Amino acid sequence: MSGTGVASGPGAVSGAGARRLTLTGSILGAAIVALDGTVLTVAQPSLQRDLHASLAAVQWTSIAYLVTVAALLVLAGRLGDRYGHRRVFAVGVLGFGTASAAIGLAPGIGWVIGLRVLQGAAGALLQPATLGLLRAAYPAELLGRAIALRTSAIGLSAAAGPVIGGALTTQLGWRSVFLLTLAPAAVAGVAALLVPLPDADADADADVDVDVDVDDRASERTAGLDLPGAALLGGALACLVFTLTGLPDRGPTPGSGLGLAASAALAAAFVRHERGARSPLLPPAVLRAPAVAPALGVLLAASAALFGTLFLATYFLQDVLALDPLASALRALPLAVAMVAAAPASALLTRRHGPRRTVVAGMCSITAGALAVAALRPSTPALVLGVAFLLLGAGFGAVMATATAALVRAAPVHAAGVAGGLQQTAMNIGPALGVAAATTLTAGRPLVDALAPALAVLAATAAGGALLATRLPAARAA
Repeated sequence: MSGTGVASGPGAVSGAGARRLTLTGSILGAAIVALDGTVLTVAQPSLQRDLHASLAAVQWTSIAYLVTVAALLVLAGRLGDRYGHRRVFAVGVLGFGTASAAIGLAPGIGWVIGLRVLQGAAGALLQPATLGLLRAAYPAELLGRAIALRTSAIGLSAAAGPVIGGALTTQLGWRSVFLLTLAPAAVAGVAALLVPLPDADADADADVDVDVDVDDRASERTAGLDLPGAALLGGALACLVFTLTGLPDRGPTPGSGLGLAASAALAAAFVRHERGARSPLLPPAVLRAPAVAPALGVLLAASAALFGTLFLATYFLQDVLALDPLASALRALPLAVAMVAAAPASALLTRRHGPRRTVVAGMCSITAGALAVAALRPSTPALVLGVAFLLLGAGFGAVMATATAALVRAAPVHAAGVAGGLQQTAMNIGPALGVAAATTLTAGRPLVDALAPALAVLAATAAGGALLATRLPAARAA
């Protein structure tokens, strides 16, 4: 079989056409999730007033989703590897759209929270599958470009979300925000069901960049699901995300300490269980790939540094400079523009200079951006702030696209879903970790005084990610 990763059989779409369909589905799925996350933030105040809900209840509409996604991402990737990413993608994207529509009709805040849990489960199925499909469909030399386009779409959706959400909420009410994703979700889901897109199961012999023993591949295909391992890992991640999301509002408390301790205990139990499991949740073929651990570390460090810096910069703009939310968003617009442009540019840089140099340069750009924000003062010109946001966006776009491609490319096709689940897990934990660190480091002090020390820590986190990036492949394999 050829290395194009194209499904075979009657009615199958082949070659470049199949790859384009796969990329379109992957971009739609990823963009839907990114758009939903940012439009919700704008709609929450209106939702609170309309449903007569408390602030704590409204916050649970976000917490319930984040915790559910974090707990299920790796298991969802494993399901895609076992039962086919096309099927899992279709279930996830249709479930996500259905849950969104139901939230738009919800009669009370309790219904919204419960439906957000279901939406989180669907999102967990959807996100790793978008990467698993790309890994199965694209040969190694084209995979980076496809993932870069997916990254650009995520950046564009995240940037457009507040504008679209604000317009819809103002004109049609908060319920219209949740109906926004219904049409694209239906298109992507139905297309995945009707069109025989490439799938990991259809291409067991596709181009693979790590040596995988044939017996390993066969055992992975016939292995059962490690449900105890999934429960332990999901519990550890759920405790961690729940604890981190509570730190910005409550600060460090005995309860947060217990949450972190519970997460560490469950993680230790998971490691011990995996060592003796006959069918481990994390396949040995993924863990043996040398690029997996550094790529995950880089993604975690980059997302923590970026979102922690953005969190503090937003408070600086609104509390110190007294800008309204719209003016603050416009000041931060260079970040989104740079991210959208940097992702596809990074694919070209990777082909010329290799993943290592590209990611190191991106992490250095994030470090410089964080240090530039640390130097902000009320008298700082707007141009300086724009340059800081440009550095952050360009660095993050390059790192996210390149490190994700290195991670997914390092995994064999039959374990691409797990690799995608790990990537999405890092991208969910990193922002929560960065915001929690930012709030903890600035607690009890005026922001003008606490800004520089806090951002120095976040810049050091990005610099640590640059060191991790030196363990990525030096050049693209021939």
